[in-house]
Amino acid sequence: MTATADDSASTASARSRILARKEGAVGRLTLDRPEALNALDLGMIRDMRAALDAWRDDTDVQIVYIDGAGERGLCAGGDVRALYDFIRDGRVDETVAFFREEYALDAEIAEYPKPVVVIADGITMGGGMGVAGHAAIRIVTERSRLAMPETRIGFTPDVGGTWLLGRAPGRLGEYLAMTGDSMTGADAVYAGFADHLVPSDRLDALREALAYRADPTGPSEIVLLFDETPGPSALESARRWIDEAFSGDSVVEVVARLRAASEEGRVEGAPTPAETADLLEQLSPTALAVALDAVREARGMSDLREALAGEYRRVLWFAQHHPDLVEGIRAQLVDKDRDPQWQPATIVELAPDAASGARDATPPVALWD
Repeated sequence: MTATADDSASTASARSRILARKEGAVGRLTLDRPEALNALDLGMIRDMRAALDAWRDDTDVQIVYIDGAGERGLCAGGDVRALYDFIRDGRVDETVAFFREEYALDAEIAEYPKPVVVIADGITMGGGMGVAGHAAIRIVTERSRLAMPETRIGFTPDVGGTWLLGRAPGRLGEYLAMTGDSMTGADAVYAGFADHLVPSDRLDALREALAYRADPTGPSEIVLLFDETPGPSALESARRWIDEAFSGDSVVEVVARLRAASEEGRVEGAPTPAETADLLEQLSPTALAVALDAVREARGMSDLREALAGEYRRVLWFAQHHPDLVEGIRAQLVDKDRDPQWQPATIVELAPDAASGARDATPPVALWD
């Protein structure tokens, strides 16, 4: 896909699932796969990068604005069903290409020389967080539900998610990485995954102002004209027991601390220690160990690219060397029996060094050229 100078015409090809067009000073990218909740496939990733590359030196484009088609959300994640086929069929080159190009897109959004504004309205999860979480201006709404739910399919947070998780307050990073729990817009602002909450009925007016309003000159100042103070965060109310439990040294210790935690002061809508322990005991033990290790490693890293490299080692280890990813996708999305057979089956069977193989893996192709 090649961007054109025609402000009114879509630059997306007939087969593209990305709509790229100019609206005043804005270069607008819309993920256009609403039937799959705008899940990213490799073609969409490539089309987004092509538009960003075309607009980099285009003086008509001053701001990039990214949103999703349909009413349900920005993006439900990467196309994990396609990933399942790649792995099952031994298509290593396609598996590697998907992750390399997706991570390159995430890094490009983070490093883009022009302000990138992303609207994480509705469901924004997994690969969608890679698009939304690293933008210069990250906007949520009252309808937003954000998550890094990879452990639910026997996987580990990626797309730069560990970089965000490692910088969340207290031990919310470990909690969100291991449970895959979703955040409201208020939670996302509190946890550092978003910058502003704009009511959904103001989004069209915001986009119009970004495209055509000259004063105030900066997009951040324009957003402030439309945002509102988020309501209470359920995650904030649960910080006491989350910080205590998720500072444990291992998955087994985290669950033990959850079982011992008091339920006193329970807040409606907030998670509880017992419910959280029950959930963790249903998920892939290996995925939990790897996710815990990945967030803690990323907490000490210096930049997003370093975190992406750590994730790349881990995701390809799952794709090539451990059965839980394929099994998790099978149980959740293919056969839909919701009965994954994890290896090992329980957290007490985890080896002490369960996360080290993923952490120290050598990918078949380097992430960065």
